[in-house]
Amino acid sequence: MGIFGRKRGADKPPGRHSAPEREEFDDDVDGADVGVDDGGERSATEGPFDLADAFEDEIPRIDLGSVRVPVPDGSQVQVEMDQESGGVRAVHVVTQQGQVTISAYAAPKSGGLWKDVGGELADQLRSDGAQVNSGEGPWGLELSAIVGEVALRFVGVDGPRWMLRGVIAGPQSQAAAAPEVLRGIIRHTIVVRGESPMPVRTPLSITLPEAVAEHIAEQRQAQQQG
Repeated sequence: MGIFGRKRGADKPPGRHSAPEREEFDDDVDGADVGVDDGGERSATEGPFDLADAFEDEIPRIDLGSVRVPVPDGSQVQVEMDQESGGVRAVHVVTQQGQVTISAYAAPKSGGLWKDVGGELADQLRSDGAQVNSGEGPWGLELSAIVGEVALRFVGVDGPRWMLRGVIAGPQSQAAAAPEVLRGIIRHTIVVRGESPMPVRTPLSITLPEAVAEHIAEQRQAQQQG
């Protein structure tokens, strides 16, 4: 699975989103069918999967509570800590093609959140001076952007009361191979939404596996003693 490292800097991808002021809740837990705009029919063996639809396989994943993310061979898991709160800001899978970050958010049961978020993200990236292009991928809208020497690819998927967003950031020399690496990780991700109602766009919480949390605590203690 690779080495667990800590990233203490706040290097957030451009176009980060905060929850809007409106309080739109997805509190219809027992609602009917969920509308999912994924660019076509998904097979039963192709995710990302809701926990209720996931099946057992031998793919190694890191369990982050709200998402279970596959870790490809040769990659590393890097934990980004919030310096102010001491909590986990994000968990990245670092591959040869770039750094992959998978995030899940509460979404309305009707789906369609990624289309709105993707449009806002594209506008934010452009306002930050990035070169942005949009296209269609296996699940619909995908965004590519160039920020300085860094190439970004964003992929979003609407699921049952959740939206999954993945981004890979890496050197422009790897820009051709990076999207498929990101899609492969998304394709095998499992989302654990839970049944509690929460405002739309609320990030689903991240929790670290016990071994990882202990490793980080040991690193922090060693730094304090040093």
